[in-house]
Amino acid sequence: MEPLERPKAIIDFCLAPLELDPQSEAAREVRRRLEHVIKTFQTKAAKPIAVDFSSMPSQVINEAAHGYE
Repeated sequence: MEPLERPKAIIDFCLAPLELDPQSEAAREVRRRLEHVIKTFQTKAAKPIAVDFSSMPSQVINEAAHGYE
């Protein structure tokens, strides 16, 4: 996977597992807020920040430990 630099690409990748209805008001609001955060961060960093999800360590959630058996 190539590192993602565009806010929309980062947001699309992160929200994909949630399978949100893209037409819903909640999905539009989440995207609007995340885009604002990413663009603000990139502006403060003075350069576009790329996110490489392929180098991100996997996280295993033990649902049984949280009572979701």
